[in-house]
Amino acid sequence: MVAAFDPLSPTTASSSSKPGFGVGEDKSTFKTLTRERQFRHPPISASDVPALDELVAPHIQSFNALVEDEGNAGGKGLMQLGVEDIGEKVVFDGKSWEGQGGEWGTKISYRIDRVALSKPLVPEKDKLAIERRIFPSEARERLATYRSRLTVNIRWTVTGPDGVSREHEEIKECGLLPIMTRSIRCNLQGLPSSELIAHGEESTSFGGYFIVNGNEKIIRYLVVPRRHHALNLYRPSFAKRGVSYTPYGTQIRCVRPDQSACTNTIHYLSNGGATLRFAWRKVEYMIPLMLILKALVNASDKEIFEGLIQGEYDNTFLTDRVELLLRGQKTWGLQTGEQCLDYLGEKFRIVLNCPDDWNNIQVGSFLLSKVVLVHLPNPRDKFRMLIFMLRKLYSLVSGASCPDNPDSPQHHEVLLPGFLYGMIIKERFDDCLNAVKLQIQQDLRQNKAKSFTDPKYFASVLSKTNWDIGAKLSYFLATGNLVSPTGLDLQQTSGYTIVAEKLNFYRYLSHFRCIHRGAFFAELKTTDVRKLRPESWGFLCPVHTPDGSPCGLLNHLSHTCKIVTTQLDTSQIPALLSAHGMTQIFASSIDGRRMVCIQLDGRVIGYASPAKSKALANLLRRLKTEENAKVPLDVEIGYVPVTKGGQYPGLYIFSGRSRMMRPVTYLENGKLDHLGSFEQVYMDVAITKEEVEKGVTTHLELDPTSMLSVIANLTPFSDFNQSPRNMYQCQMGKQSMGTPSTAMNKRTDNKSYRLQSGQTPVVRPNLHNHYGFDNFPNGTNAIVAVISYTGYDMEDAMILNKSAHERGFGYGTVYKSDIFDLASSPGASRTSKPTLHFGLGRDIKEDSDVHQYVSKDGLPRIGTRVKAGDPIAGYVDDTTGKTKFHKYKGDEVAFIDEVRLLGSDAGDSELQKIHIKLRIPRSPVIGDKFSSRHGQKGVCSQKFPAIDMPFSESGMQPDVIINPHAFPSRMTIGMFVESLAGKAGALHGICQDATPFKFSDADRPVDYFGEQLRAAGYNYYGNEPMYSGITGEEFHADIYLGLVYYQRLRHMVNDKFQVRTTGPVDPLTRQPVKGRKRAGGIRFGEMERDALIAHGTSFLLQDRLMNCSDYSTAWVCRSCGSLTSLGFEEVSGEGMKEYCRICDAKSEEVEEIKQETEKKKVVGVTMRGGEKKGKMDVVAVPYVFRYLCAEMACMGIRLNVTVT
Repeated sequence: MVAAFDPLSPTTASSSSKPGFGVGEDKSTFKTLTRERQFRHPPISASDVPALDELVAPHIQSFNALVEDEGNAGGKGLMQLGVEDIGEKVVFDGKSWEGQGGEWGTKISYRIDRVALSKPLVPEKDKLAIERRIFPSEARERLATYRSRLTVNIRWTVTGPDGVSREHEEIKECGLLPIMTRSIRCNLQGLPSSELIAHGEESTSFGGYFIVNGNEKIIRYLVVPRRHHALNLYRPSFAKRGVSYTPYGTQIRCVRPDQSACTNTIHYLSNGGATLRFAWRKVEYMIPLMLILKALVNASDKEIFEGLIQGEYDNTFLTDRVELLLRGQKTWGLQTGEQCLDYLGEKFRIVLNCPDDWNNIQVGSFLLSKVVLVHLPNPRDKFRMLIFMLRKLYSLVSGASCPDNPDSPQHHEVLLPGFLYGMIIKERFDDCLNAVKLQIQQDLRQNKAKSFTDPKYFASVLSKTNWDIGAKLSYFLATGNLVSPTGLDLQQTSGYTIVAEKLNFYRYLSHFRCIHRGAFFAELKTTDVRKLRPESWGFLCPVHTPDGSPCGLLNHLSHTCKIVTTQLDTSQIPALLSAHGMTQIFASSIDGRRMVCIQLDGRVIGYASPAKSKALANLLRRLKTEENAKVPLDVEIGYVPVTKGGQYPGLYIFSGRSRMMRPVTYLENGKLDHLGSFEQVYMDVAITKEEVEKGVTTHLELDPTSMLSVIANLTPFSDFNQSPRNMYQCQMGKQSMGTPSTAMNKRTDNKSYRLQSGQTPVVRPNLHNHYGFDNFPNGTNAIVAVISYTGYDMEDAMILNKSAHERGFGYGTVYKSDIFDLASSPGASRTSKPTLHFGLGRDIKEDSDVHQYVSKDGLPRIGTRVKAGDPIAGYVDDTTGKTKFHKYKGDEVAFIDEVRLLGSDAGDSELQKIHIKLRIPRSPVIGDKFSSRHGQKGVCSQKFPAIDMPFSESGMQPDVIINPHAFPSRMTIGMFVESLAGKAGALHGICQDATPFKFSDADRPVDYFGEQLRAAGYNYYGNEPMYSGITGEEFHADIYLGLVYYQRLRHMVNDKFQVRTTGPVDPLTRQPVKGRKRAGGIRFGEMERDALIAHGTSFLLQDRLMNCSDYSTAWVCRSCGSLTSLGFEEVSGEGMKEYCRICDAKSEEVEEIKQETEKKKVVGVTMRGGEKKGKMDVVAVPYVFRYLCAEMACMGIRLNVTVT
């Protein structure tokens, strides 16, 4: 049999030698053939859309760094560096041997030696699986977690009092750790598109997320302070920290090689002193700075004095402060560094949980290495940096420099998902090691501990402690809650993870590019943190931020913004700078007035004059753009010039990870340069070539659209729109019904929306193709007329053409998941053997209606149409032998689309869980929401038949009619331009480029597209005479008719409408419950009540608040007015008769008084109507009033009602 000829196969396309003459050559501007070819024959050696992989790269690279990292010496991963930083733990048994030395007894010192993480594999219990690797699509479909084994190698050494040591080791399982898809530990790593499709993924699948219980979870980027850079802060809250504290401080966030952080703050005191603040296990400590300076390098007072003054002997402000600082130290009576260390060790011994055999000096040294400037291992470097920070602080206090703005992106970096993950894993390892120590100490207290020298004892302790780190990380990813004893130097405990919803591709992609300021800032009353700052140009998109509470806090990275994830090699830079005139740090005298500090990643490497510093910065920039091996391209060179009262000057070089960088052109040599957010503030970047000023401009933007995010770039002609409309479109683009996935049959989302009739837009920006958005169409090209036609298009409503609707305009489908688990059904056994089984029992007859929905195996028939209450699964209960059914609960007609049978992990148990995918067709109805790509949203108000629609001279009828009043106040001129461009594109069969900033006043879009329209024989401005569909007469005005891409949004009236006649009521108040799901009512509140009172509609008021709410009848006593005193007594001949118990009690009381005091004339209480027991009547009252009376009576308060 001859294989079918495929004109789109890659071989056919490249068969001809001459370009442009191939059989499948794609000459169209829409690139339809190229797209189809790529879709049918995905690349076998590369990614489908490489640009998408670049957008998500920081997620994956940061996770890869956990396992192995080329940037570090020896290629150690962050997890390995983390366990090395934890170090050894030590336990003593306190027993000394037969009079031998050693007051502590036998010692066990143990540590984690190596960490290993495998790729996800089938459990060993499963003997049948041939393919042992697990792929993400399987985890997604099975609603499982995509995870792999984490193991550690634990080494422990037993040292007796005699000093003899024996070493042992054991491999310990640490559970199953969730793995990021397409990372170095994922089975999809490095696979080309064709292989991805073979493994159930999409051709464009770019990974970067975790799969937990079938949900795709992302750890969101978070903004954190820039590492290794001291910030001057002015915070009134600092003054409240204690007596003599002032609002001035200098703060630095230091990061260890394993990416865990520690923040140090130096506070300026009003008595001239300074204290260093740090946090240890969420508790804050303040230590006088002089103690630390002396303890670090055994510094003399003169050395500290010279270091702080730096030759400025005539600066009385500075000399006075330093004198006060040194005098303050004298009161402690600690002269040498050893005395200071001894003092610190004594105070912090308990807090730090150090080994018992360490002396105070060792404890003090340990404290300084663990919490003071942790990024610098050398004490002398720490000393120099603290001196620099104190000088910077004094400069702020004296007014010579200004406070830095902690909200500016200049001082920000990104907390990357992999690094946060590694920090949590490190902390869990630390917890596990501490738990081992606690277990041994508990055994010692209870005398259960065997001999420490027995190798089996320590192994038994390891088995007693919980080492399941994987479960803790799964919890973190599932909930986003951080359970941490140290707080990880972060300001929030929840909200770290989000679900990567695949409503459509826009939304999915924007999750990976979003960056949040932090949950702490969401509660701040001040709007300062939300402001759009000029410093964020090119890094954060000025348009793409939600409106409402997260506005300005949840930003999105611009599409060219990259994040550095590898450690750069900058070991050559200090020598290079020294060779070009930098003064070395150990120079005998440095003049602080003429020199500024030069730092490399928070380490002082030298000094130079401001002019020299500028020359050095220019040298480094030239070298890095020329790809010199000594200066990597991603190094950030922040030269801060000397200004009066400005930012503290210096040359700050950054090469660490997590920094935002963006590509621009360096004008000096025309090469590519990467700018960071710190250095950009002091650069002069021109947007277009016309703006370049010789001698001033340093850089040129690659393109004016570089400042916008991916989604903001997809708004056509966004430079013609009012800014808020572009913001609305960024939100609505992410809510549109589109094509969420090209592998719909492999997805198990709770709810997904799909547009059946998606089209590629005629008018689209260039980036639409660059990022492959044609794979995921998101709307329909609609012919739009701007007319005020009938009254049905008022207030943003829009009229749809019924014929267009019948042809499939905006036709969508909703897919819902129904997961049915027998184990959680009523009647399921809690023991190992299941008692419920899928299937139909003998009690179901052959002619039963059930068979049309459910097969004999108890599973639903695919393609069946079901409505509310129909059975969609059957199961038999062993104990009763009866068949029970799981029923469809939705209120719309649905179709069974897919049924998945979900087994256990090892594949050794009976079927207990199924996943049913229901397909609900949703054609557009009146009340559904639509929107153009310019923030012009509206609801469909009417579907007019074709005969009633207006038509143009060429017989064209609009699909959508929109009211002209939608434009003047909103100023969405971009939509007019799109309408022109779309019309011209449709007439000429070309795709129109809608990239913003392409047109100007000199080169207007109306001329460009108008000429195209004129060439096609249409009006230059896009207007056409139109005729009424009702009368056939020509309209008095020409109508603006064109082609606009319309999106159908997911907000549909079928999901929103709420109606109720009678239904469930609250058991306590007997008023209707709330909530659409529970068939509840809509609250008629106090303000609505006020409106009815104002209108004087008393019957309506009564109807709403009583008759339709909690109407009830109650017995009330006419005499005493009580609602709670109904009693019954038997009256001869009349049966049971009601009476008032209060009045009855009163009458008996009166009788007693009458008998006792016969002398006085006491008047008896006669009830109205001459009855002694009161007269009862039935009244209509709201039930909640009766409830109030009863509640008041409980408190001893009586309510009386007057009945007229």
